[in-house]
Amino acid sequence: KYALTYREVKMIVMQRLIKVDGKVRTDMFYPAGFMDVIQIDKTKENFRLLYDTKSRFTLHKISKEEATYKLCRVKRVTRGPKGTPYAVTHDGRTLRYPDPDVKAHDTVRLDLSTGKILDHVKFEPGNTVMIRGGN
Repeated sequence: KYALTYREVKMIVMQRLIKVDGKVRTDMFYPAGFMDVIQIDKTKENFRLLYDTKSRFTLHKISKEEATYKLCRVKRVTRGPKGTPYAVTHDGRTLRYPDPDVKAHDTVRLDLSTGKILDHVKFEPGNTVMIRGGN
């Protein structure tokens, strides 16, 4: 625990100490989501936001090297103006010119500093997955 009161949280955030996906966030109510990387520069700690077994968000401590990327699930791949291919991810990112092998429901590893795709994993039987909901 870094802060116990609303005022303490506001002071920490306004000092620009918290980064979400590599960008400083000064909004206390910024909606961080699944697989987001949260960095605290002063303590040199990095966390990834994951689900626990009861579908609640939990912080998972990660290394500095692991904090440079995040996994994004591709929701759809279509063509934009002038036939430019692009992919839309689960967190709302638009990735222009994805690999032609990337299809909907695949997972891409995204470099947070550049926003480029590092590699991808196909959605196929036998892969380890995180189930977010359903019955």
